[in-house]
Amino acid sequence: MHRSPPRTPTARPGSARLPVGPLAVGLGLLLLVSLVCGVGLGAAGIGWGEVLRLLWAGLTGGSIEARDVAAYTIVWEIRLPRAVLGAVAGAGLAAVGVAVQAMVRNALADPFVLGISSGAAVGANAVILLGVFAGLGVWALSLSAFASALAATALVYAMARSPHGLTPLRLILTGTALAYGFQALTTVMVFGASRGEAARTAMMWLLGSLGGATWAQVPLAGAAVLAGWGWLRRRSEALNALAMGDETSAALGVRPSVLRRELFLVTAAVTGTVVAVSGAIGFVGLMVPHVARMLVGADHRRVLAVAPLAGAVLLVWADLLSRLVLAPVELPVGVITAVVGVPAFLLLMRRGGYAFGGR
Repeated sequence: MHRSPPRTPTARPGSARLPVGPLAVGLGLLLLVSLVCGVGLGAAGIGWGEVLRLLWAGLTGGSIEARDVAAYTIVWEIRLPRAVLGAVAGAGLAAVGVAVQAMVRNALADPFVLGISSGAAVGANAVILLGVFAGLGVWALSLSAFASALAATALVYAMARSPHGLTPLRLILTGTALAYGFQALTTVMVFGASRGEAARTAMMWLLGSLGGATWAQVPLAGAAVLAGWGWLRRRSEALNALAMGDETSAALGVRPSVLRRELFLVTAAVTGTVVAVSGAIGFVGLMVPHVARMLVGADHRRVLAVAPLAGAVLLVWADLLSRLVLAPVELPVGVITAVVGVPAFLLLMRRGGYAFGGR
């Protein structure tokens, strides 16, 4: 019996679709407000008027009085780069989530299904727990995490590749299997750590944290996310074809194996960059693409115009809540995204107007 190829989640006929332009503008304004809130709220009590004045002074190059130096440092050197990096990471994870779900044609896929984040965790924990590459200073953690993410990517690619190219099933199985192996190696390092504080830092990184955000990390992460998003937007029609199955996409002039290999490299590069600066933040790449499809339909050009903005807004607020819920103690960002994402995901599944696996 002939079986139709699996589909990515699609909105059912008749379901409401919002216009992309106004929705994107609205999300952009909401992101701007979210960034201001991310800078204005925190354990250090700085009034809104002072926050706005310091932001304006920093943007225009205005002078700062001596009594404002401490507040200026908090606003411009701690809170603002953290909020901006959170927006960049959220946008990148959401965009890559859209691509991965199309690449493997699986509604439960997210940027970490390829084992990249677990591989990055090995390198990050080698720095935190074992002191590897300590001579690199503040760059040691990010560089080690990115290098191990690339190594994990190469390993997954080599083991998943077959004479027929990269098939969705082999990618998922290989990525999942290697992710378990990387997690086991990370667990051994955590339990073998001689310092309790180092183990706590490692666990924070494994669940995602923007506590170490600096302005130096923003340009590289922003460039990687922007380049990846631009490439995905340019290939949105090919993604639409790929989501309908290999036979259909081949009939439409798209070579599935070649496109899937390109997608694998792009998603690995973006995911590795984001994970290297923010840790393994879950649920953003899984949930946001589904929310975007529910709002604007299944066309990848429309989805990719909305999902990154929604992911950026979500992660800015998740990071803000992680700082405020148990202040002055900081929670991992991944805890907040899971607390928000689980009920939202379950609610989304129960909606009658949206089908996760097609009709």
